[in-house]
Amino acid sequence: MHPSRLELTYRLVQEFGLDRRANVTVEAPEVAPDEVLRLVHPQHYLDSVRAVAADPSLELPECGLGTEDTPAFPRVHEASARLVGGTYQGAAALLAGDAVRAVNFGGGMHHAHAERASGFCIYNDCAVGIRHLLERGVQRVAYVDVDGHHGDGTQSIFYDDPRVLTISLHETGLALFPGTGFANETGRGASEGYSVNVAMPATADDAMWLRAFDAVVPPLLRQFAPEVLVSQHGCDSHFADPLTHLRVSVDAQRQTAVALAGLADELCEGRWIATGGGGYNCHDVVPRAWTHLVGIAAGHPVDVGAAVPQPWRDHVHERYGVEAPRVMGDEVDLWWRSWEVGFDPNDETDRTIMATRKEVFPQWGLDPWFD
Repeated sequence: MHPSRLELTYRLVQEFGLDRRANVTVEAPEVAPDEVLRLVHPQHYLDSVRAVAADPSLELPECGLGTEDTPAFPRVHEASARLVGGTYQGAAALLAGDAVRAVNFGGGMHHAHAERASGFCIYNDCAVGIRHLLERGVQRVAYVDVDGHHGDGTQSIFYDDPRVLTISLHETGLALFPGTGFANETGRGASEGYSVNVAMPATADDAMWLRAFDAVVPPLLRQFAPEVLVSQHGCDSHFADPLTHLRVSVDAQRQTAVALAGLADELCEGRWIATGGGGYNCHDVVPRAWTHLVGIAAGHPVDVGAAVPQPWRDHVHERYGVEAPRVMGDEVDLWWRSWEVGFDPNDETDRTIMATRKEVFPQWGLDPWFD
């Protein structure tokens, strides 16, 4: 979670001139005040975060704070609330009609629960943005999470709220933190079927990842008909990321963003808030993946074959002492099979997809033969 990944992403965005496009406004994220944070997090939890900020040696395991999983540091409240501020400001801009799309690549803190920090995440900016949309009259929000890890915090916050459909595509919890996100986690009460999980095989590659996305995300979003789409684009599914076992390329990560942009246009009149998330190959993968995300959201996509600007590569070498990538993609053949070609029971990915569809699709009037 080193800040270098945000610095390098924005510098690469600037090198491609995406921040200077006529239809793009750049706004600095502000520290979200308590009344905004309380849309999701109770005051006693905010007080606990401030306590560990004042004394980083303090351990509050009941809140997930000051632990090895989520260590404390000076000004942790301010830093975490600023990440929330970016997503909240994006939601406010959409509501005001000042923007149709917003990107906060510093956000995506999807492991934070209402009263517990987890997985480097203190406050859940995605949930705060969604709750603000709901409180201002939006009736249906879809949340799609393509981070390598399960979006457990966001799921838990809306687990019994049928106004929010959460879909998470991630490495199986049998092999990866946080150990959740299985097909049978489907929501509670009136929200049964509104939490959707695709627990991918641990070494899923591009073809497997995109096939699963295509088989689950578009049909459910079309049935739900959201007014706003919120997405989390953690890029730790990449084959060079040290924290997951997945083997997904930047090209495939870019393709999911392209697909979500198209679904936002089709279903939400373009209204889309995109956030960052995980991603721990800070100098190679993260800046390229999120620069693609910004370009797609702005309507000025960067080609995967485009050369990485030399000034940016020089900066990476001079400041961080590593060699930067030369092109904006991974030079892969992005081939995958549509779900329409049929189900293969001998294929691990297809069994994963079918497990998810069997759990939730009948409740949406899809795949009714499972009933």
